[in-house]
Amino acid sequence: MTLCIRASKALSAHSYHYFYLKKVRFFFPFCFSVHTYPSISESNNKDSVLNPESESYYKELIISTVEEKPWAFCNNRWVSDHFQAVVSDPELLVRVLNRIREKPRIALRFFRWVETQPGVKHDEFVFCTILEILIESGLLRSAYWVVETVVCVNMHGILDVLIGGGLSSCVSMKILDLLLLIYTKKSMVEQCLLVFNKMLRNGLLPDVKNCNRIIKVLRDNGFSVKAREVYRMMGEFGIKPSIVTYNTVLDSFCKEGEMQEALELLWEMQGRGCSPNGVTYNVLITGFSRNGELEQARGLIRDMLKLGLKVSAHSYNPIICGYSEKGLLVEALNLEEEMVTRGVAPTLATYNILIYGLCKWGRVSDARHRFFEMLRKNVIPDIISYNTLLYGYCRSGNIGEAFLLFDELRSRNLVPTVVTYNTLIDGLCRYGDLEVAQQLKENMINQGILPDVITYTIMVNGSCKMGSLSMAREFFNEMLRKGLQPDRFAYTTQIAGELKLGDTSEAYRLQEEMLAKGFPPDLITYNVLVHGLCKLGSLEEANELLRKMVADGFIPDHITYTSIIHAYLEMGDLRRGRDLFNNMLRKGLSPTLVTYTVLIHAHAARGRLELAFMYFSEMQVKGIRPNVITYNALINGLCRLRRIDRAYGLFIDMEEEGILPNKYTYTILINENCNAGNWQEALRLYKEMLDREIEPDYCTHSALLLKQLDKDYKVHAVEYLESLTLGAE
Repeated sequence: MTLCIRASKALSAHSYHYFYLKKVRFFFPFCFSVHTYPSISESNNKDSVLNPESESYYKELIISTVEEKPWAFCNNRWVSDHFQAVVSDPELLVRVLNRIREKPRIALRFFRWVETQPGVKHDEFVFCTILEILIESGLLRSAYWVVETVVCVNMHGILDVLIGGGLSSCVSMKILDLLLLIYTKKSMVEQCLLVFNKMLRNGLLPDVKNCNRIIKVLRDNGFSVKAREVYRMMGEFGIKPSIVTYNTVLDSFCKEGEMQEALELLWEMQGRGCSPNGVTYNVLITGFSRNGELEQARGLIRDMLKLGLKVSAHSYNPIICGYSEKGLLVEALNLEEEMVTRGVAPTLATYNILIYGLCKWGRVSDARHRFFEMLRKNVIPDIISYNTLLYGYCRSGNIGEAFLLFDELRSRNLVPTVVTYNTLIDGLCRYGDLEVAQQLKENMINQGILPDVITYTIMVNGSCKMGSLSMAREFFNEMLRKGLQPDRFAYTTQIAGELKLGDTSEAYRLQEEMLAKGFPPDLITYNVLVHGLCKLGSLEEANELLRKMVADGFIPDHITYTSIIHAYLEMGDLRRGRDLFNNMLRKGLSPTLVTYTVLIHAHAARGRLELAFMYFSEMQVKGIRPNVITYNALINGLCRLRRIDRAYGLFIDMEEEGILPNKYTYTILINENCNAGNWQEALRLYKEMLDREIEPDYCTHSALLLKQLDKDYKVHAVEYLESLTLGAE
C-alpha cells in the first residue's frame, strides 16, 4: 500500500501550498512529476531514455548499481554523485522508495545510505514510507532499527503522521507499538504518555504488553500516580489487564507503602478471575516487610503454601531483612531455619542480609561464622558480603581484622569499591586515626577510585570528633574544589563542626547555602543547630530557634529537648531543666537513655540524690536500661556525699545486670577511698582494674599518688604500683 497523507496535526506547521503539494504527490506517487513526461510516441519507442529526474529512472539506476557493485549503498563511505537530487528532495525520495518497494532490502539499504549523506533532510513521510515497506514485507527487526533512528533524531512529529490515517491501521499499529517499545526501553516517560493518550483518543488501542511496559517505566521513575492512571484508562477503554499488569501496579502501591490499596487490588484481580501467582505474593510480602508489618508478610507465605504456590528465597528474604532491621535476630534466624526446612536454599542475598543484621547489632563474631558457612556451602561472597563484614569490624573497633579482610577480598580478585574504602575510612575516623584515614583516601585515588561526597563527609565528621576543626573545614573546602556537590548530610556535618569552632555566623551561612541548593532545613539540621548553640551557652538563641522550627512545621523531638535540658542542667538551673523535661512528657515525647542520664548526672553531682534516684527508678519502670555512664553518675554522687557503702552496692548491682565497670567507675571509687584514707582498698581496686585489662589513666594515678599521703606510705604506694605494673607486663 502506498502512503496517502491526509490533513493532520503533523502538517499544521507547513504552509497551505506545501501541504497541498505533498498531499497530491502522495495520493498519486507514480504519476506525478514536476518535470514533463515524454510523449506517448516517445514512450512507446524502446530506445527512449528515461527522464533523469523521474522515480523510474532512479529505480533502474539503483537496481543496476547494486547488480554491478554489490557493495553499493552499504555504508556512508560509498560515494556517488548520481543521487544528489534524491538526497536533497524528501518527496522524490518517497517516490523512489515506493518504486523499489518490491525489493525491500535494497530499499532499506538505499534509505540508510541516503540518511548518512551530507545535506539530507530528515522527513516524517520518508520514514513512514520505509517503515510501511518493511512491515508489509515482514522485516520487523529492520523496522525496529528505523524506529530507533526516529527516536534518536527526535522526530517525535511522526506520531501525528501515524495517527493521521496516512497508513493502514494495521501498519500504523505495528509502528506505534515499536515506538512505544523503544520509548519505554529508553525511559522516555513524557513521550510514552503522549503516544498512549493520542492512541486512545484516536481509537487505536495499544496492546497489553506495551501498556505493561508504560506502567513499569512510570513506576520505576517515581510516577506511581500516573502508573495507576494508565491502569485505570486501560479498564476504561477495554484493554484487559494481564497478571503482569496487576503485579506491576501492586508493586507500585507497595513501593509507596499503600498496603491497603494493594490488598484491594489483589481482591479486584481475584474478582476478575485472574489468579495471583508467586510473583504477586512476593511483591506483597516485600511491601508488608518494608512497611514493618512482618506478621502480615509471614501470613502471606502461609497463604502461598496453602495454594500450592512455590515459595523461594525471594519470599523469605524481605521478612528476614525486616526482622534484622528491627534487631529481632532470633526471629530472623528462626525464619531462615524454616526456609531451609521447606527445602529453600539460602541465597547470597540471604547471607548478606543476615551478616548485615548481625553486624548492625554488634554480633560480629556470629556474622563471621555466617561468612564461613557461605564458603562451606559454595555460595561465593561478593563485594557486598565483604563490605558488610568490614562494616561490622569497623563498628566494633576491630580495625586490624578489617584490614586483614580487606587483603582477603583483593586476593579473591574482587575490586574494592568506594563503599569499601569509605567503610574503612569511617572505622579509622571513629577511633581517631585521622592520619591513616587520610593515607587510605590517597591510596584509593591512586587505585583509580575517586572519593565521593560520603568520603569527605566521613573525614569532616572524624576531624570534628577529634577536635581538629580547622582540618574539618579544609576537607569540606577540598570537596567543593573537586566539584562535588555536598548533600544534606555533608552540610549538616560541617554546620556541627562550625558550631564546635564557635563560628555561629558560618554555621548559619552554610544553612542558607543549603537552602539555596535545594536542601531546606529538616529536623536533624535544626537539632544540630540547637545542640551547637546549647553547647556554646547561647540558650536564648537556642530557644528562639526552637520557636522557629515549630513555626516551620517541625515538631521538636527528644533530641531537641535533651539538648536544651542538658544546657540548663550544665548551667546549674536544675528547676528549668526539670520543667522542660515535664513539658516534653506532656507533649507525648518519650525520653531516652541519654535524657535520663543527663538528668541523673546533674542532680547527683549537685547532691540532689533523691531526684537522681527518682529518675533512675522511673527510667527502669519505662523499660529503659541504664548503662555504665548512668551508674557512674550515681556512684560519683554517692561518693561526693561520703556514702561509699551505697556506691559499692550500685557497683555490685551493675555487674549483676551484666554492665561492666570502666576506668571511670574504678577511678571514682579509688579517689573516694583515698579521700577516706582507705589506701589498701584503693590499691586493691587498682589491681582489679589491671586484672580486668582496664587501662588506668592520668586521673586514676592522680587519685592514688597526689593525695595528702604521709611520706612513708606514698613511697610504699609507688613501690606497690610498680610491682603491679611489672607483674602485669
